[in-house]
Amino acid sequence: MSDPAPKRTAFFYDERCLWHSGGMHALMMPVGGWVQPPSGSGHAESPDSKRRIKSLMDASGLSERLAVRSAPAATDDDLLRVHTREYLQRFKAASDAGGGDLGELAPFGKGGYEIARLSAGLAIGAADTVMRGLYRNAYALSRPPGHHCLPDHPMGFCLLANVALAAEAVRAAHHLARIAIVDWDVHHGNGTQAIFYERADVLTLSVHQDRCFPFGYSGEEERGRGAGQGYNYNIPLLAGAGQDSYLYAFERIVVPALDRYRPELILVASGLDANAVDPLARMQLHSETFGAMTRMLMEVADRHCQGRLVAIHEGGYAEAYVPFCGHAIVEQLADEHMGVEDPFLAIFKPQQPGERFNAFQRQLLDELAVAFGLD
Repeated sequence: MSDPAPKRTAFFYDERCLWHSGGMHALMMPVGGWVQPPSGSGHAESPDSKRRIKSLMDASGLSERLAVRSAPAATDDDLLRVHTREYLQRFKAASDAGGGDLGELAPFGKGGYEIARLSAGLAIGAADTVMRGLYRNAYALSRPPGHHCLPDHPMGFCLLANVALAAEAVRAAHHLARIAIVDWDVHHGNGTQAIFYERADVLTLSVHQDRCFPFGYSGEEERGRGAGQGYNYNIPLLAGAGQDSYLYAFERIVVPALDRYRPELILVASGLDANAVDPLARMQLHSETFGAMTRMLMEVADRHCQGRLVAIHEGGYAEAYVPFCGHAIVEQLADEHMGVEDPFLAIFKPQQPGERFNAFQRQLLDELAVAFGLD
């Protein structure tokens, strides 16, 4: 019997990441006062949407086509490349004492510090194995998420800066000069932006719902500072934007910016909360959109960095629908098509914005491309 063909895509997963708990909440508000206890777990950032991605992959047979792996927790050296020692000490002490919230909407329970380190370790492991040539690309199902976390301050469910930690780890180990981070989470990747804002060796691009989170934030005028001037792109989209707006933003801004930068590795902050029924946003994406964005980035990666593309999971809170979006992304990465039928497409496609909305959003994106010097 011949050896099986090598697997081109790795999927980094660890059951312990799904044991992270933010405590009793109703959506994102702690129970108390006028906020009633929920009937279920309550917190938007529950493990269910993430677990169901892996479950759908198992049921479709996609998992068998992947190298399913775990990774060690992020080390102290890994963490200190991004986070302050004082923050890590406070986080560890609070975690040992039973949990709490050291920032803004970033609760955690006992043992949250260790689980967050494991989540970051999955991101680092995925990026490192791709850089070592073991796999062409990878997906890390990290939880808790990370793109809102600042060096000394957690925020928006994010406790450690997973994508930034992965970027710094592979930059140190593999001496990379140019890493690109594309954030398609529906919320602005403010933590990632802040960490690399004054640097040119990491290009950051965030496509997000305008003024969603951080509350009231757009950010198109923030382009970086000092050595980082011109290496940060924020692309706020109008609430209700659908597939046409996202794919045009990629065609008009994201892909040209990446082609100009010529990254040696592309990392994706893969939030799936721009889906049409997410409780924390108001966008209209569906599984085919996420597949199309993945294909576009894979083509850029093929042109500039031997296909090296690593997606690291962020948000996404509609547990019934997130699995279809995640499955579509991993199918594209692995170049496997398992015949999974997304039953929600029959609902979501007719709800896409009309021609006038799309024309107005395209006009705004054209203006932004000119302001970015990408015309």
